[in-house]
Amino acid sequence: MSQSKIQSPKSTEITQATSSPSWQIKLLYDGECPLCLREVNFLKRRDAGRGLVAFVDIADDRYTPEAHGGIDFETAMGRIHAVLPDGTVIKNVEVFRRVYETLGMGWVYAATKLPIIGFIVDALYGIWADLRLALTGRPNLATIVAERQKRIDSKGQGRCRLTEDSQC
Repeated sequence: MSQSKIQSPKSTEITQATSSPSWQIKLLYDGECPLCLREVNFLKRRDAGRGLVAFVDIADDRYTPEAHGGIDFETAMGRIHAVLPDGTVIKNVEVFRRVYETLGMGWVYAATKLPIIGFIVDALYGIWADLRLALTGRPNLATIVAERQKRIDSKGQGRCRLTEDSQC
């Protein structure tokens, strides 16, 4: 009887350990942006399969806000976002600071924690984010959002076509 009491806490501990994420930060990135992909590929190499960073491609048609801090596609396309294991959403240069710190390269963005430097870097990132699509030769955000929605809608229509004689 005492054996079952000893085993029970262990199984609870295992359940709790497996229910928490193994990643320390979930990075939401645009998989159709060539510069974003270059950065993500660099970060994946630095992560070296440790799973410290979960990389989530927001351009994937299966991307859902519910699974990623409630950040919808359009918002995620406007500025870089990340989600922490406790559900906290961060954005802009803070994402880079946290990802680089997680991967042991915090020194790269350390100076951006200083007030004046941080303010300048945040402002420059804002300009970059606003111009990113044009600078990478892509359509504007409204066009990308509309094309994505059209693509998703057309995939949904292929599953079940309603006619007068059919039911779904």
